[in-house]
Amino acid sequence: MDEGLVLRTERLLVRRWREEDRGPFAELNADPEVMEHFPSVLTREESDAIADRIESRMAEDGFGFWALEVAESGEFVGFTGIARTRFDSHFTPAVEIGWRLGRGSWGRGYASEAAKAVLEYGFTEAGLDEIVSFTAVGNVRSQAVMRRIGMIRDENEDFEHPFVPEGHALRLHVLYRLTAGQWKASRTTTVNASAPVKPLPR
Repeated sequence: MDEGLVLRTERLLVRRWREEDRGPFAELNADPEVMEHFPSVLTREESDAIADRIESRMAEDGFGFWALEVAESGEFVGFTGIARTRFDSHFTPAVEIGWRLGRGSWGRGYASEAAKAVLEYGFTEAGLDEIVSFTAVGNVRSQAVMRRIGMIRDENEDFEHPFVPEGHALRLHVLYRLTAGQWKASRTTTVNASAPVKPLPR
């Protein structure tokens, strides 16, 4: 098995980043539609800096936002994974699940498929008690993914993201949660049994 592989689903590989991923990652970060619910698009330098932070935090935590590849074609389509939050709010410290896919991969169910596998990893291999997800109030596409993977929103937990400037239209965020107990009770899909979860080195 590829030593960079973390998870395999029916159609996707969730794996460690490679140097050649940085180009297409920068392209999706420069796409105004992909970045509609972020304060701005990113330059190549800003995109590479995010990739650097992802790698360093993965080394520190043992998990992170992994690269997402279409198994059949080998195409890099974005990232999916879990990461520790790096800001203070009423629900932190926490581990969030997140994803960002290039526009050409939208509408195919890739985000939900990969996120379900990542949830399983988080609650089994990583032994987490709860995983959260959040996004700007207007990002209905990501919120639909959160609901499809079983996450639950309480409107009373909406919050202002401290990394978004005050007064910005994207500052108000929704919060979705899922506990290990809720996941176990409602679980309906699993990672492909022929390719079990491969933990990252600690």
